[in-house]
Amino acid sequence: MAGQDEQSKERPDEAQEAAAPYVVRSAAAAPLPPAPLPNPVPEPASVPAPAPAPAPAHAPVPARPPAPVQPAKPEARRRTPARDTRVLGQPGFVLHSYPYKETSLIVDMFTRDHGRIGVVAKGAKRPLSKLRGVLQTFQPLSISFSGKSELRTLIDADWVGGMLPIEKTALLCGFYLNELLVKLLARDDPHPKLFDHYVATLNELAHNEPAQIVLRKFELALLKETGVAANLVRDTGTRARVEPDGMYVVDPERGARRAQAADTWPVVSGKTLIDMENEHYGDPQTQAQSKQLMRFLLAYHLGGAPLNTRQILLDLMQL
Repeated sequence: MAGQDEQSKERPDEAQEAAAPYVVRSAAAAPLPPAPLPNPVPEPASVPAPAPAPAPAHAPVPARPPAPVQPAKPEARRRTPARDTRVLGQPGFVLHSYPYKETSLIVDMFTRDHGRIGVVAKGAKRPLSKLRGVLQTFQPLSISFSGKSELRTLIDADWVGGMLPIEKTALLCGFYLNELLVKLLARDDPHPKLFDHYVATLNELAHNEPAQIVLRKFELALLKETGVAANLVRDTGTRARVEPDGMYVVDPERGARRAQAADTWPVVSGKTLIDMENEHYGDPQTQAQSKQLMRFLLAYHLGGAPLNTRQILLDLMQL
């Protein structure tokens, strides 16, 4: 027993630890259990959004609409200055005129730098109009007009002077020249050389030059300037110069060639063709043959349209 007491003294802690499970503790000494915590309010669970149903394999995927395109702001355009269509101080002559409405005229004019043009002369028929006594044929004028269409507006017209008036038979010859210009010249086709030739022809008629010679020179110049005159002094068959003693006919499209028995066109001598080219009309044969030739060529290029003034001249010569 002494040995057991010694052992218990020597190891008191171990004995206490071994006897601890078997010790019944009193209620007063037992610790109180912790008070239960109030049940927390459960947070509402977030409901997940339903997933989109998968598109069927055969259904096309809808295209995404394009983003709206913002319209571009228009750039500020520079204003181009309006083109001035006025023509001032243009030399010209009245070829023909006819009434337009109650107080105006439509005037066909031949100008130096703009060719044959048509203008509206507003109020020209009024008794006090300045244009009433100015818009006369065979009078040199300085005209001003405006517009871009085929029919312009006459702004002003002034008489220039410096030319003798033409009278009697020469007056009819002047109307014949005007009719040729109206029927053979295109609108707005400038012919400065032909304009100068027209002025020279009026001066020759005013100075009583032989009308036949004056008219033949102008007729040929008119065909040359309009580009329809054939070569009179070059044989189209041999390409050689025509021979003065040879006899020829003139093809309106090609030119002179040797005359043949079956030809119905006017037959002229080579000398006549050379004289016409050089404007030498002193030979009576040249005058007669050139008259027949030019009548034939003009009728061809006019398409058979008659010339009223020529018929009047023919009628006067038969009186």
